[in-house]
Amino acid sequence: MDRYVVAGNPVEHSQSPFIHAEFARQTGQAMSYGRLLWPPGGFAASVRALAESGAKGCNVTVPFKFDAFLQGKRLTERARLAQAANVLRFDAEGWLADNTDGVGLVGDVERNAGVALAGKRVLLIGAGGAACGVLGPLLIARPHEVVVANRTLEKAHALVARHATLARETTLRASALEACGSGFDVVLNASASSMQGAVVPVSPDVLAPGALALDMMYGAAAQPFLDWATLHGARGRDGLGMLVEQAAAAFELWRGVRPQTAPVLAALRARMDAKRPVT
Repeated sequence: MDRYVVAGNPVEHSQSPFIHAEFARQTGQAMSYGRLLWPPGGFAASVRALAESGAKGCNVTVPFKFDAFLQGKRLTERARLAQAANVLRFDAEGWLADNTDGVGLVGDVERNAGVALAGKRVLLIGAGGAACGVLGPLLIARPHEVVVANRTLEKAHALVARHATLARETTLRASALEACGSGFDVVLNASASSMQGAVVPVSPDVLAPGALALDMMYGAAAQPFLDWATLHGARGRDGLGMLVEQAAAAFELWRGVRPQTAPVLAALRARMDAKRPVT
């Protein structure tokens, strides 16, 4: 039975084992999928040991996406553009590194949330690993404008500069958090604020009436952002759909078959709701 894992720190909260078990059952694939907690600074040694144990590949979550990119002998174009990877496939001719976060996000926004990104104004909060992974596919979806807002403006400028050639039909600019503008159709939180339990780092003025406001986290960590969105007239959405869609792209890379995501997302939401404390 082929073995895969999700590796990160922390990782115990990850729903990826459930998702990939559902994909395997749905498609008749013989595989196992678990979690591995790896020490900060120990990615290279840990991933080599995993590959030498006979595993076929892994998903990579925080804080190792930049490390995973450096381990790829072969890179997909989306990983090369992001300079971060969330998927490794341990091929004999050289490990393949990919980044499926962006296609997962776009798939969730457009298919699951029903918001076509073409012609929309989009605010991307953050310029770290999560933002790096999604900006390229966002631009390919042809929004009217994308603003990358970050606490450290230099990081936002660097991310924008790296993606400038993709912004053929899109106005793309970097901004400080306090000066990003107002009235966006789609607001995407790719910052660490939810994970850290911090307040939403932008003004509610960024939200157009009825805007889609998506936090890439899920569960309790995303709830303050969702409450903020609802309070200010937006439609809040967590990162569960993005998680399932990016997992489907990784599964296809590993197994050569594309699973159906809608039934797995429905099952995952039911699973998460069952675990939620009653108040």
